Amino acid sequence: MDAASCARALRRQVRAVVAVRDDVLDALLITLVAGGHALIEGVPGVGKTLLARTLALSVDCAFNRIQFTNDLMPSDIVGSAVWKARAEKFVYVRGPLFANLVLADEINRTNPRTLSCLLEAMENGSVSIEGREVVLGDPFCVLATRNPIEFNGTYPVPEAALDRFLVRVELDYPDVHREMELYVGSAPERQLGGLQPVVSRDDLVALRSAVDDVEVSEPVAGYCYQVVKATRGRDDVILGASPRAALAWLRAARTRALLDGRRHVLPDDLKQMATAVLAHRIFTKGGGDAGAMIAEILERTPVAL
Repeated sequence: MDAASCARALRRQVRAVVAVRDDVLDALLITLVAGGHALIEGVPGVGKTLLARTLALSVDCAFNRIQFTNDLMPSDIVGSAVWKARAEKFVYVRGPLFANLVLADEINRTNPRTLSCLLEAMENGSVSIEGREVVLGDPFCVLATRNPIEFNGTYPVPEAALDRFLVRVELDYPDVHREMELYVGSAPERQLGGLQPVVSRDDLVALRSAVDDVEVSEPVAGYCYQVVKATRGRDDVILGASPRAALAWLRAARTRALLDGRRHVLPDDLKQMATAVLAHRIFTKGGGDAGAMIAEILERTPVAL
């Protein structure tokens, strides 16, 4: 299945279960194909977990869900050695992190040790167990959720953790028509049991390899540099976009071009992915809106092709 067909099939299936904005769904599909991880934010009850589960069940890969709590330990997600009496030896039992798609629910509720373990897995695609490196699934993607307004029983998510996510998206309340459909219809969760994968693991792996072949011309790369440079050294910015943020932005733009059936990146690909990829990597003074700042920079940065 080609890239555009995979994208259409996934969009169609997810929208049949969840009401989601086009930009949010596209950002998650791009994350999945690009080989990154996504952070889904929103107030309780707007469908963050349902969206992540629907997307995961639409791909023919191993899927696990981890509910993060303040007493969760690293061994609870990576596994531990268990004594087997009949074999008279310890046998390592793998934890839920060993899957292709992992739903990490409410990551800001876990303690720093467990969060660090998750970050290692996201960064390296592997974890350290008893002094040895163990490789996780291929592909491996974390879809994490966070409720931004809760404070009791939560931990701050540090800048280093946010940087591990290729994109961050926000879910809002549904519009009046969709919300009324929920009230008079059956619960969307009931549809999950009947979902069948529409994209195979082999297709996903092939798409990830194809992303590397999408061309970024020198003028497009120059445009990317001018934008990220403009986020640095401003009076209202504490931390601007890093070179790693720029590489992530280009990776997302490459993937967007591939899913649109193109083998080259356009400036519009970068513009469409700018807020989702860059906003959570830029820290402003006084809690300023990084998304608005990015929109301002994009508007006044010329595109020279």
